[in-house]
Amino acid sequence: MRNTIIGPTLAEFQEARDRVSGVSEVTPMESSRYLAEVLGSPVFLKCENLQRTGSYKIRGAYNRISRLSDEEKSRGVVAASAGNHAQGVAFAARELGIASTIFMPLGVALPKLQATRAYGAEVVLRGHSITEPLRAAAEFARATGAVFIHPFDHPDVVAGQGTVGLEILDQRPDVDTIVVPIGGGGLISGVASAVKQRAALDGRIVRIIGVQAVNASPYPLSLRNGTPTEVPMTPTIADGIAVARPGELNFEIVQAMVDEVVTVTEDDMAQALLVLLERAKLVVEPAGAAGVAAILAGKVRASGTTVAILSGGNIDPLMMERVISHGLSTSERYLRLRIPLPDRPGQLARTAAIVAEANANVVEVLHTRHSNGMQISQVELELHIETRGPEHAEEVLARLRDEGYEPRIDF
Repeated sequence: MRNTIIGPTLAEFQEARDRVSGVSEVTPMESSRYLAEVLGSPVFLKCENLQRTGSYKIRGAYNRISRLSDEEKSRGVVAASAGNHAQGVAFAARELGIASTIFMPLGVALPKLQATRAYGAEVVLRGHSITEPLRAAAEFARATGAVFIHPFDHPDVVAGQGTVGLEILDQRPDVDTIVVPIGGGGLISGVASAVKQRAALDGRIVRIIGVQAVNASPYPLSLRNGTPTEVPMTPTIADGIAVARPGELNFEIVQAMVDEVVTVTEDDMAQALLVLLERAKLVVEPAGAAGVAAILAGKVRASGTTVAILSGGNIDPLMMERVISHGLSTSERYLRLRIPLPDRPGQLARTAAIVAEANANVVEVLHTRHSNGMQISQVELELHIETRGPEHAEEVLARLRDEGYEPRIDF
Protein backbone atom coordinates (compact mmCIF):
# COMPACT_ATOMS: atom_id res chain seq x y z
CA MET A 1 0.00 0.00 0.00
CA ARG A 2 1.27 3.46 -0.95
CA ASN A 3 0.46 6.75 0.74
CA THR A 4 -0.22 8.47 -2.60
CA ILE A 5 -3.49 10.41 -2.86
CA ILE A 6 -5.33 9.41 -6.03
CA GLY A 7 -8.77 10.58 -7.10
CA PRO A 8 -10.86 13.10 -5.13
CA THR A 9 -9.15 15.35 -2.59
CA LEU A 10 -10.40 15.67 0.97
CA ALA A 11 -11.93 19.03 0.03
CA GLU A 12 -13.84 17.33 -2.81
CA PHE A 13 -15.13 14.66 -0.44
CA GLN A 14 -16.34 17.35 1.95
CA GLU A 15 -18.01 19.24 -0.92
CA ALA A 16 -19.72 16.00 -1.98
CA ARG A 17 -20.98 15.55 1.58
CA ASP A 18 -22.53 19.03 1.52
CA ARG A 19 -24.02 18.29 -1.90
CA VAL A 20 -25.69 14.99 -0.98
CA SER A 21 -26.80 16.01 2.53
CA GLY A 22 -30.16 17.15 1.22
CA VAL A 23 -31.10 13.71 -0.07
CA SER A 24 -29.08 11.11 1.85
CA GLU A 25 -29.50 10.18 5.50
CA VAL A 26 -26.76 10.10 8.11
CA THR A 27 -27.29 6.40 8.74
CA PRO A 28 -27.07 4.86 12.23
CA MET A 29 -23.98 3.29 13.75
CA GLU A 30 -25.02 0.26 15.82
CA SER A 31 -22.81 -1.68 18.22
CA SER A 32 -22.73 -5.48 18.07
CA ARG A 33 -21.82 -7.36 21.23
CA TYR A 34 -22.09 -10.67 19.38
CA LEU A 35 -19.55 -9.71 16.72
CA ALA A 36 -17.34 -8.11 19.37
CA GLU A 37 -17.16 -11.50 21.11
CA VAL A 38 -16.24 -13.17 17.81
CA LEU A 39 -13.52 -10.63 16.94
CA GLY A 40 -12.30 -9.95 20.46
CA SER A 41 -12.62 -6.17 20.15
CA PRO A 42 -15.49 -3.63 19.74
CA VAL A 43 -17.49 -3.92 16.51
CA PHE A 44 -19.94 -1.39 15.10
CA LEU A 45 -22.24 -1.63 12.08
CA LYS A 46 -22.61 1.33 9.69
CA CYS A 47 -26.20 0.81 8.54
CA GLU A 48 -26.34 1.91 4.91
CA ASN A 49 -29.05 -0.75 4.53
CA LEU A 50 -31.26 1.89 6.20
CA GLN A 51 -30.27 4.56 3.66
CA ARG A 52 -32.88 6.04 1.31
CA THR A 53 -33.38 3.63 -1.63
CA GLY A 54 -31.93 0.90 0.60
CA SER A 55 -28.21 1.36 -0.11
CA TYR A 56 -25.29 3.79 -0.21
CA LYS A 57 -25.62 4.10 -4.01
CA ILE A 58 -27.78 7.22 -3.77
CA ARG A 59 -24.71 9.16 -2.55
CA GLY A 60 -22.56 8.61 -5.62
CA ALA A 61 -25.45 8.81 -8.07
CA TYR A 62 -26.71 12.12 -6.70
CA ASN A 63 -23.24 13.65 -6.50
CA ARG A 64 -22.50 12.63 -10.10
CA ILE A 65 -25.82 13.73 -11.62
CA SER A 66 -26.04 17.01 -9.70
CA ARG A 67 -22.70 18.10 -11.20
CA LEU A 68 -23.87 17.71 -14.80
CA SER A 69 -24.16 20.89 -16.85
CA ASP A 70 -27.61 22.23 -17.72
CA GLU A 71 -27.07 21.08 -21.29
CA GLU A 72 -26.18 17.54 -20.11
CA LYS A 73 -29.16 17.45 -17.77
CA SER A 74 -31.46 18.35 -20.66
CA ARG A 75 -30.34 15.16 -22.44
CA GLY A 76 -31.27 12.91 -19.52
CA VAL A 77 -29.26 10.10 -17.94
CA VAL A 78 -29.00 6.38 -18.57
CA ALA A 79 -27.66 3.54 -16.44
CA ALA A 80 -27.52 -0.24 -16.29
CA SER A 81 -28.03 -2.12 -13.05
CA ALA A 82 -29.61 -5.16 -11.45
CA GLY A 83 -30.83 -3.15 -8.49
CA ASN A 84 -29.15 -0.71 -6.11
CA HIS A 85 -27.44 1.56 -8.66
CA ALA A 86 -30.68 1.63 -10.65
CA GLN A 87 -32.62 2.90 -7.67
CA GLY A 88 -29.95 5.44 -6.77
CA VAL A 89 -29.86 6.90 -10.29
CA ALA A 90 -33.65 6.91 -10.64
CA PHE A 91 -34.11 8.62 -7.28
CA ALA A 92 -31.38 11.20 -7.90
CA ALA A 93 -32.71 12.01 -11.36
CA ARG A 94 -36.21 12.49 -10.02
CA GLU A 95 -34.99 14.83 -7.28
CA LEU A 96 -33.09 16.89 -9.84
CA GLY A 97 -35.92 16.92 -12.39
CA ILE A 98 -33.99 14.90 -15.00
CA ALA A 99 -35.30 12.11 -17.23
CA SER A 100 -33.74 8.71 -16.55
CA THR A 101 -33.65 5.43 -18.44
CA ILE A 102 -32.46 2.29 -16.69
CA PHE A 103 -31.60 -0.98 -18.42
CA MET A 104 -32.08 -4.02 -16.18
CA PRO A 105 -31.76 -7.79 -16.81
CA LEU A 106 -34.92 -9.81 -17.43
CA GLY A 107 -34.49 -11.76 -14.19
CA VAL A 108 -34.21 -8.70 -11.93
CA ALA A 109 -35.92 -9.12 -8.57
CA LEU A 110 -39.47 -7.75 -8.71
CA PRO A 111 -39.09 -5.42 -5.67
CA LYS A 112 -36.05 -3.74 -7.26
CA LEU A 113 -37.83 -3.38 -10.59
CA GLN A 114 -40.92 -1.90 -8.96
CA ALA A 115 -38.89 0.51 -6.82
CA THR A 116 -36.89 1.77 -9.80
CA ARG A 117 -40.08 2.45 -11.75
CA ALA A 118 -41.65 4.09 -8.70
CA TYR A 119 -38.79 6.59 -8.61
CA GLY A 120 -39.81 7.70 -12.11
CA ALA A 121 -37.31 5.91 -14.35
CA GLU A 122 -38.13 4.42 -17.73
CA VAL A 123 -37.08 0.80 -17.23
CA VAL A 124 -36.03 -1.39 -20.16
CA LEU A 125 -35.52 -5.11 -19.55
CA ARG A 126 -32.75 -6.66 -21.63
CA GLY A 127 -30.79 -9.93 -21.45
CA HIS A 128 -30.19 -12.40 -18.64
CA SER A 129 -27.08 -10.90 -17.00
CA ILE A 130 -25.78 -7.38 -16.41
CA THR A 131 -23.62 -7.60 -19.57
CA GLU A 132 -26.52 -7.07 -21.98
CA PRO A 133 -28.02 -4.09 -20.08
CA LEU A 134 -24.58 -2.42 -19.93
CA ARG A 135 -24.16 -2.82 -23.68
CA ALA A 136 -27.69 -1.57 -24.32
CA ALA A 137 -27.21 1.45 -22.05
CA ALA A 138 -24.01 2.41 -23.87
CA GLU A 139 -25.79 2.14 -27.24
CA PHE A 140 -28.70 4.22 -25.88
CA ALA A 141 -26.28 6.91 -24.72
CA ARG A 142 -24.62 7.06 -28.16
CA ALA A 143 -27.95 7.17 -29.98
CA THR A 144 -29.75 9.73 -27.80
CA GLY A 145 -27.02 11.79 -26.17
CA ALA A 146 -28.13 10.74 -22.68
CA VAL A 147 -25.30 10.82 -20.11
CA PHE A 148 -24.19 7.37 -19.00
CA ILE A 149 -23.90 7.17 -15.20
CA HIS A 150 -21.27 4.58 -14.36
CA PRO A 151 -21.96 2.60 -11.17
CA PHE A 152 -18.45 3.05 -9.76
CA ASP A 153 -15.70 4.19 -12.14
CA HIS A 154 -15.99 8.00 -12.00
CA PRO A 155 -14.44 10.61 -9.64
CA ASP A 156 -17.83 12.14 -8.74
CA VAL A 157 -19.26 8.71 -7.91
CA VAL A 158 -16.21 7.91 -5.78
CA ALA A 159 -16.52 11.26 -3.99
CA GLY A 160 -20.17 10.62 -3.22
CA GLN A 161 -19.56 7.12 -1.86
CA GLY A 162 -16.67 8.43 0.24
CA THR A 163 -19.11 10.46 2.33
CA VAL A 164 -19.86 7.18 4.14
CA GLY A 165 -16.27 7.24 5.41
CA LEU A 166 -16.54 10.83 6.65
CA GLU A 167 -19.66 9.90 8.62
CA ILE A 168 -17.89 6.91 10.17
CA LEU A 169 -15.09 9.17 11.43
CA ASP A 170 -17.64 11.57 12.92
CA GLN A 171 -19.62 8.79 14.60
CA ARG A 172 -16.63 6.68 15.76
CA PRO A 173 -13.54 8.90 15.95
CA ASP A 174 -11.72 5.99 17.62
CA VAL A 175 -12.17 3.64 14.63
CA ASP A 176 -9.09 1.56 13.84
CA THR A 177 -10.39 -0.74 11.09
CA ILE A 178 -13.18 -0.41 8.51
CA VAL A 179 -14.44 -3.50 6.67
CA VAL A 180 -16.05 -2.75 3.29
CA PRO A 181 -17.82 -4.94 0.68
CA ILE A 182 -16.27 -4.65 -2.81
CA GLY A 183 -17.85 -5.03 -6.23
CA GLY A 184 -16.34 -2.72 -8.83
CA GLY A 185 -14.77 -0.67 -6.05
CA GLY A 186 -16.78 2.56 -5.87
CA LEU A 187 -17.56 2.31 -2.16
CA ILE A 188 -14.20 1.08 -0.90
CA SER A 189 -12.19 3.50 -3.04
CA GLY A 190 -14.27 6.43 -1.76
CA VAL A 191 -14.19 5.31 1.87
CA ALA A 192 -10.48 4.45 1.84
CA SER A 193 -9.42 7.73 0.25
CA ALA A 194 -11.66 9.97 2.37
CA VAL A 195 -10.80 8.19 5.62
CA LYS A 196 -7.05 7.96 5.02
CA GLN A 197 -6.80 11.63 4.06
CA ARG A 198 -8.80 12.92 7.00
CA ALA A 199 -7.25 10.56 9.57
CA ALA A 200 -3.79 11.67 8.43
CA LEU A 201 -4.59 15.22 9.56
CA ASP A 202 -4.86 13.87 13.12
CA GLY A 203 -1.78 11.69 12.77
CA ARG A 204 -3.92 8.54 12.88
CA ILE A 205 -3.84 5.38 10.78
CA VAL A 206 -7.10 3.58 9.95
CA ARG A 207 -6.88 0.17 8.29
CA ILE A 208 -9.25 -0.58 5.40
CA ILE A 209 -10.14 -4.19 4.62
CA GLY A 210 -12.13 -5.06 1.49
CA VAL A 211 -14.33 -8.14 1.12
CA GLN A 212 -15.38 -9.85 -2.11
CA ALA A 213 -17.57 -12.87 -2.81
CA VAL A 214 -15.25 -15.72 -3.78
CA ASN A 215 -17.45 -16.40 -6.83
CA ALA A 216 -16.91 -12.85 -8.14
CA SER A 217 -13.51 -11.69 -6.92
CA PRO A 218 -11.39 -9.81 -9.46
CA TYR A 219 -9.55 -7.67 -6.90
CA PRO A 220 -7.20 -10.28 -5.37
CA LEU A 221 -5.97 -11.34 -8.82
CA SER A 222 -5.85 -7.75 -10.09
CA LEU A 223 -3.76 -6.66 -7.11
CA ARG A 224 -1.35 -9.55 -7.68
CA ASN A 225 -1.09 -8.65 -11.37
CA GLY A 226 -0.75 -4.93 -10.68
CA THR A 227 -3.50 -4.08 -13.18
CA PRO A 228 -7.32 -4.44 -13.42
CA THR A 229 -7.96 -8.01 -14.52
CA GLU A 230 -11.24 -9.59 -15.58
CA VAL A 231 -12.10 -12.93 -13.98
CA PRO A 232 -14.74 -15.54 -14.85
CA MET A 233 -17.68 -15.42 -12.47
CA THR A 234 -19.87 -18.17 -11.10
CA PRO A 235 -23.34 -17.61 -9.65
CA THR A 236 -23.44 -15.80 -6.32
CA ILE A 237 -26.18 -14.67 -3.94
CA ALA A 238 -24.23 -11.39 -3.61
CA ASP A 239 -25.55 -9.83 -6.82
CA GLY A 240 -24.79 -6.35 -5.47
CA ILE A 241 -21.02 -6.99 -5.65
CA ALA A 242 -20.95 -9.40 -8.61
CA VAL A 243 -18.52 -7.54 -10.90
CA ALA A 244 -15.99 -9.29 -13.14
CA ARG A 245 -13.44 -6.46 -13.46
CA PRO A 246 -12.40 -3.57 -11.20
CA GLY A 247 -12.93 0.00 -12.30
CA GLU A 248 -9.78 1.75 -13.53
CA LEU A 249 -9.87 4.66 -11.07
CA ASN A 250 -11.18 2.43 -8.31
CA PHE A 251 -8.32 -0.02 -8.76
CA GLU A 252 -5.72 2.73 -8.55
CA ILE A 253 -7.16 3.96 -5.25
CA VAL A 254 -7.56 0.46 -3.81
CA GLN A 255 -4.00 -0.43 -4.80
CA ALA A 256 -2.69 2.70 -3.07
CA MET A 257 -4.87 2.89 0.02
CA VAL A 258 -6.54 -0.42 0.91
CA ASP A 259 -4.62 -2.57 3.35
CA GLU A 260 -6.07 -6.00 2.57
CA VAL A 261 -8.70 -7.72 0.42
CA VAL A 262 -10.24 -11.02 1.52
CA THR A 263 -12.95 -13.27 0.08
CA VAL A 264 -15.97 -15.00 1.60
CA THR A 265 -18.06 -17.96 0.45
CA GLU A 266 -21.77 -18.22 -0.23
CA ASP A 267 -22.18 -20.10 3.07
CA ASP A 268 -20.31 -17.34 4.91
CA MET A 269 -22.69 -14.67 3.57
CA ALA A 270 -25.79 -16.77 4.27
CA GLN A 271 -24.72 -17.21 7.89
CA ALA A 272 -23.91 -13.50 8.19
CA LEU A 273 -27.36 -12.53 6.93
CA LEU A 274 -28.89 -14.87 9.51
CA VAL A 275 -26.74 -13.42 12.33
CA LEU A 276 -27.74 -9.88 11.38
CA LEU A 277 -31.42 -10.82 11.39
CA GLU A 278 -31.28 -12.64 14.70
CA ARG A 279 -28.71 -10.67 16.65
CA ALA A 280 -28.96 -7.14 15.24
CA LYS A 281 -32.58 -7.21 13.97
CA LEU A 282 -31.36 -5.83 10.65
CA VAL A 283 -32.46 -6.84 7.15
CA VAL A 284 -29.36 -6.87 4.94
CA GLU A 285 -28.81 -8.23 1.43
CA PRO A 286 -26.03 -10.83 0.99
CA ALA A 287 -23.64 -8.32 -0.63
CA GLY A 288 -24.25 -5.89 2.23
CA ALA A 289 -23.42 -8.60 4.76
CA ALA A 290 -20.04 -9.47 3.20
CA GLY A 291 -18.07 -7.53 5.84
CA VAL A 292 -19.85 -9.30 8.68
CA ALA A 293 -19.30 -12.60 6.87
CA ALA A 294 -15.56 -11.91 6.85
CA ILE A 295 -15.57 -11.27 10.60
CA LEU A 296 -17.54 -14.46 11.32
CA ALA A 297 -15.30 -16.51 9.03
CA GLY A 298 -12.15 -15.33 10.81
CA LYS A 299 -10.89 -13.40 7.77
CA VAL A 300 -10.58 -10.13 9.72
CA ARG A 301 -7.87 -9.70 12.33
CA ALA A 302 -8.21 -6.42 14.13
CA SER A 303 -7.65 -4.83 17.50
CA GLY A 304 -9.32 -1.66 18.65
CA THR A 305 -12.61 -0.47 17.21
CA THR A 306 -13.82 -2.09 13.98
CA VAL A 307 -16.66 -0.82 11.78
CA ALA A 308 -18.32 -3.08 9.19
CA ILE A 309 -20.31 -1.28 6.51
CA LEU A 310 -23.69 -2.86 5.76
CA SER A 311 -23.83 -1.55 2.21
CA GLY A 312 -27.42 -2.44 1.30
CA GLY A 313 -30.69 -3.99 2.38
CA ASN A 314 -32.52 -4.55 -0.91
CA ILE A 315 -33.22 -8.26 -0.79
CA ASP A 316 -36.06 -10.06 -2.54
CA PRO A 317 -38.23 -11.81 0.11
CA LEU A 318 -38.03 -15.05 -1.90
CA MET A 319 -34.23 -14.82 -1.94
CA MET A 320 -34.26 -14.05 1.79
CA GLU A 321 -36.27 -17.21 2.43
CA ARG A 322 -33.74 -19.28 0.48
CA VAL A 323 -30.73 -17.66 2.14
CA ILE A 324 -32.16 -18.06 5.63
CA SER A 325 -32.89 -21.74 4.97
CA HIS A 326 -29.36 -22.23 3.65
CA GLY A 327 -27.88 -20.35 6.60
CA LEU A 328 -29.80 -22.53 9.03
CA SER A 329 -28.61 -25.67 7.22
CA THR A 330 -24.95 -24.68 7.14
CA SER A 331 -25.05 -23.84 10.85
CA GLU A 332 -26.70 -27.24 11.46
CA ARG A 333 -29.82 -25.68 12.93
CA TYR A 334 -31.95 -27.11 10.16
CA LEU A 335 -31.33 -30.73 9.21
CA ARG A 336 -32.64 -32.48 6.12
CA LEU A 337 -32.35 -36.20 6.75
CA ARG A 338 -33.04 -39.19 4.52
CA ILE A 339 -33.74 -42.40 6.44
CA PRO A 340 -34.37 -45.82 4.80
CA LEU A 341 -37.08 -47.69 6.72
CA PRO A 342 -38.68 -51.14 6.61
CA ASP A 343 -42.01 -50.91 4.79
CA ARG A 344 -44.23 -51.76 7.73
CA PRO A 345 -46.70 -49.80 9.91
CA GLY A 346 -45.45 -47.63 12.79
CA GLN A 347 -42.02 -46.70 11.45
CA LEU A 348 -42.91 -43.09 10.73
CA ALA A 349 -44.41 -42.62 14.19
CA ARG A 350 -41.42 -44.28 15.87
CA THR A 351 -38.93 -42.09 14.00
CA ALA A 352 -40.85 -38.91 14.86
CA ALA A 353 -40.98 -39.97 18.51
CA ILE A 354 -37.19 -40.39 18.65
CA VAL A 355 -36.72 -36.88 17.25
CA ALA A 356 -39.22 -35.50 19.78
CA GLU A 357 -37.47 -37.28 22.65
CA ALA A 358 -34.30 -35.45 21.61
CA ASN A 359 -36.23 -32.15 21.94
CA ALA A 360 -35.98 -31.38 18.23
CA ASN A 361 -38.88 -30.27 16.04
CA VAL A 362 -40.01 -31.94 12.80
CA VAL A 363 -41.20 -29.25 10.38
CA GLU A 364 -41.66 -31.27 7.18
CA VAL A 365 -42.02 -34.96 6.24
CA LEU A 366 -41.87 -36.81 2.92
CA HIS A 367 -42.60 -40.55 2.85
CA THR A 368 -41.90 -42.32 -0.44
CA ARG A 369 -41.44 -45.79 -1.99
CA HIS A 370 -39.91 -44.32 -5.15
CA SER A 371 -36.35 -43.33 -4.24
CA ASN A 372 -33.33 -44.70 -6.10
CA GLY A 373 -31.26 -47.35 -4.36
CA MET A 374 -34.01 -48.71 -2.09
CA GLN A 375 -34.96 -52.34 -1.81
CA ILE A 376 -38.51 -53.41 -2.66
CA SER A 377 -39.25 -53.94 1.04
CA GLN A 378 -38.07 -50.42 2.00
CA VAL A 379 -39.43 -46.89 2.01
CA GLU A 380 -37.51 -43.66 2.44
CA LEU A 381 -38.37 -41.00 4.96
CA GLU A 382 -37.22 -37.42 4.41
CA LEU A 383 -37.34 -35.37 7.60
CA HIS A 384 -36.74 -31.61 7.92
CA ILE A 385 -35.81 -30.92 11.53
CA GLU A 386 -35.10 -27.76 13.53
CA THR A 387 -32.29 -28.07 16.07
CA ARG A 388 -30.45 -25.72 18.42
CA GLY A 389 -27.10 -26.05 16.66
CA PRO A 390 -24.30 -28.52 15.83
CA GLU A 391 -24.22 -30.30 19.23
CA HIS A 392 -27.98 -30.75 19.32
CA ALA A 393 -27.99 -31.93 15.69
CA GLU A 394 -25.39 -34.58 16.52
CA GLU A 395 -27.49 -35.69 19.50
CA VAL A 396 -30.52 -36.21 17.22
CA LEU A 397 -28.41 -38.23 14.76
CA ALA A 398 -26.91 -40.32 17.58
CA ARG A 399 -30.33 -41.19 18.99
CA LEU A 400 -31.58 -42.32 15.58
CA ARG A 401 -28.47 -44.46 15.08
CA ASP A 402 -28.80 -45.97 18.57
CA GLU A 403 -32.28 -47.15 17.56
CA GLY A 404 -30.89 -48.91 14.50
CA TYR A 405 -31.67 -46.30 11.85
CA GLU A 406 -29.19 -45.01 9.26
CA PRO A 407 -29.90 -41.31 8.76
CA ARG A 408 -28.07 -39.47 5.95
CA ILE A 409 -27.77 -35.68 5.93
CA ASP A 410 -29.11 -34.23 2.67
CA PHE A 411 -27.32 -30.96 1.85
